[in-house]
Amino acid sequence: MKRYWLLFSQAVTVLLAAYFVVLTLKPEWLGPRGLRNGPIALLEAPASEPGALPAGSFRQAAAKASAAVVSINTSKAARRNPHSDDPWFKFFYGDQGSEPQVGLGSGVIVSSTGYILTNNHVVEGADDIEVVLNDSRRSRAKVIGTDPDTDLAVLKIDLDRLPMVVLGNSDNLRVGDQVLAIGNPFGVGQTVTGGIVSALGRNQLGINTFENFIQTDAAINPGNSGGALVDTAGNLLGINTAIYSRSGGSLGIGFAIPVSTARQVMEGIVRDGRVMRGWIGVEPNELTPELAETFGVKASAGVIITGVLQNGPAAQAGIRPGDVITAVAGKEVRNVAELLAQVAALQPGQAAGVVLQRRDQVVKLQVTPGQRPPPKAVQR
Repeated sequence: MKRYWLLFSQAVTVLLAAYFVVLTLKPEWLGPRGLRNGPIALLEAPASEPGALPAGSFRQAAAKASAAVVSINTSKAARRNPHSDDPWFKFFYGDQGSEPQVGLGSGVIVSSTGYILTNNHVVEGADDIEVVLNDSRRSRAKVIGTDPDTDLAVLKIDLDRLPMVVLGNSDNLRVGDQVLAIGNPFGVGQTVTGGIVSALGRNQLGINTFENFIQTDAAINPGNSGGALVDTAGNLLGINTAIYSRSGGSLGIGFAIPVSTARQVMEGIVRDGRVMRGWIGVEPNELTPELAETFGVKASAGVIITGVLQNGPAAQAGIRPGDVITAVAGKEVRNVAELLAQVAALQPGQAAGVVLQRRDQVVKLQVTPGQRPPPKAVQR
């Protein structure tokens, strides 16, 4: 009996040893079960149909607008110092670099004939402008015209089968609407960021002469200038132009020029080579209690005129210092920015109605605006 027990124990030992060797080296020989852990139960989402849109996705809007957003590479010849050949100048200052200055920005194709909207500061002073399309095609661009007052420029390229963006209605925008910003930040390639409209009608920022910005928290960085701000349907709402930043990167405060302004500027440049704006020759100021008391006017709203150009359109129409303009061409005026914008929108040579308050009387006049003088160069 003892002998049989010894044989049994030896056989069991050999079998267990063989089992552990197989389990270690060839576990698949033991089948799916054996002494291993069973399969892990995982929860998987049901398979969606090919091309189905995930909930909340802006894929279609991004694809629709991205094709018409381009990268703009600019170069400007370096300014040669007139003393650069002087040996003493070289001794003290060394050889001055002659490498061209390069810039980067974005633009939006708005016409199948090759017109592109971008920012004036993207192409200002550039000797060479290259446009890179989203499909990797490249083309030299020609500047059709610029408008420093709104920081807009119109370029043109000659390529076939150009995609174009659909113009939306920026006047229907409301705070809280979702928007996408598309451009080429830092030269990393086309990028789409999302956010909401944070504010409308931003002005008095000291960026442009005429300011009526859409403010958004969609990330906008250097290189995004001139790119597209679009709605969730992919329609163009604005041209990204500036950010508020202390570090050079996005802090969630970006500004875009409304497409209504951009369209007006583009049409003027393409038609006339420049933007024709009205001008009446006055010095406007915000209405304050102190100014109202100084001029003896009893008005609570409007823009007070503190100076009138002699023989200018306003002087010829009878506007005087101390008058408070409350409406131009039937539109209410509440601040200086609104007055500038509404006067600029007037057609030079065509009379327009102006409502003002003179002391305690309401006066209605007809003013024939002249053409606004070209702006002086601004150091940006």
